[in-house]
Amino acid sequence: MITLYDYELSGNCYKVRLFLSILQLPYTIETVEFFPSREHKSPAFLRINPLGQLPVLRDDDLVLRDAQAILVYLANKYDSSMTWYPTHAPAILGQVNMWLAFADGLTGSISAARLHDLFFYDFDAEQCRARAHELLRILDEHLWSAEQHGQQWLCPAAAPTIADLACFPYIALSDEAGVSLLDYPAVRRWLDRVKRIPGFTVMSGIFPTSASFEPARLAEEAVQ
Repeated sequence: MITLYDYELSGNCYKVRLFLSILQLPYTIETVEFFPSREHKSPAFLRINPLGQLPVLRDDDLVLRDAQAILVYLANKYDSSMTWYPTHAPAILGQVNMWLAFADGLTGSISAARLHDLFFYDFDAEQCRARAHELLRILDEHLWSAEQHGQQWLCPAAAPTIADLACFPYIALSDEAGVSLLDYPAVRRWLDRVKRIPGFTVMSGIFPTSASFEPARLAEEAVQ
């Protein structure tokens, strides 16, 4: 049985909940109060994750920390289609891993500015926002170029990968970090596509779009 140690307002926790929903996997939630009690730094939680970070996933006897590592594990174990983490396609897999690392940069910039604004963390918010815009420019140029070649996702595959899910949350929450997406039209189009993936679920600050993709249309729209 899967258990997720979770905080509702965490973008990193949300990306795991999102993937569990897409995969239609049952799981239970153990809520860890990140703010204001900082329960993730309590002795009891540190015995689960010595780093004092969320999320943590327990699957029977296995305990995993780090959102990106959890996405990789879930894709390898539970995605029979092998599309979310395509180990059979080395070139695409390498790009998936590249964007998983990029997602860590979003955590260190957009998420850090959000933590400053919402939870009063002592970060240099302006420096975080400046770094966020650097990353968003890179992402927007990449997505625009991909669209010119008929590609819809971060990686050149016919369907989304966990790279899209890893990068999605904090960009979708950028308003809460004081980071505008006005100058990044390709990023905004990509956000809408992610919201149309079957099984998409929301969190506070992330809202649904008008309709979901029919599964059969995912590959078709990727090559139009």
